[in-house]
Amino acid sequence: MLHVEKINTYYGYSHILNDVSLEVRRGEIVVLLGRNGVGKTTTLKTIMGIMAPRTGRIVFQGREITGMPPHKIARMGISLIPEDRRVLPNLTVMENLKLGMLIRKNEIDKKGVLDVVFSYFPRLKERRNQAGGSLSGGEQQMLTMARGMVSQPSLMLIDEPTEGLMPLLVKEIGEIIGKLQQEGVTILLVEQNYQLSLSLSENERAYIIEKGQIRMSGTPAELVQKQDEVERYLGVKI
Repeated sequence: MLHVEKINTYYGYSHILNDVSLEVRRGEIVVLLGRNGVGKTTTLKTIMGIMAPRTGRIVFQGREITGMPPHKIARMGISLIPEDRRVLPNLTVMENLKLGMLIRKNEIDKKGVLDVVFSYFPRLKERRNQAGGSLSGGEQQMLTMARGMVSQPSLMLIDEPTEGLMPLLVKEIGEIIGKLQQEGVTILLVEQNYQLSLSLSENERAYIIEKGQIRMSGTPAELVQKQDEVERYLGVKI
């Protein structure tokens, strides 16, 4: 579904991604693991077109999307769930969700989509007329994910969805990600909770990135068999 081929991305003169290549197959969860500041978020932003690679190719469903603007990439079926919960604080939950639908215009059944989203996030249904800025941190994370779902993407790029959440909400978000994958959404996930992120699905692989380069890849079981090498890159056992 998604092929990232030797991309090199820079912030000014700083070389952040160095020949990064990865593949996401239809129907699986792929987790991008690494310490803070090694290029995980930059990888997602480059795929989404927010940052442009100087070299390399990104191919989605057989079509090259390298250098396309984000709105065109979104219309092709990719959704980015950012790490910083960019909820519009003065808009209600419903208004935030309707904004997420604009990218697909009249291509979706809006009522049907909202019914599905509210089945995942019943708390958002209860708070649908409440301002986004008045929600708790966990509810804002749910709204950010829900807003990414309403465009009915075939691939979701999810960046640190459980950061700063209490354990019960972490578990709930993990279950929602697993359910999305079971219902046909392909997921590329950045997540620092390694125990959670490597136990979401039986159809799951991971890449380890360090200093802007992919160092290892494999299934969770394969990475467990290489604990010493994994710990060298992540600083912890998995």
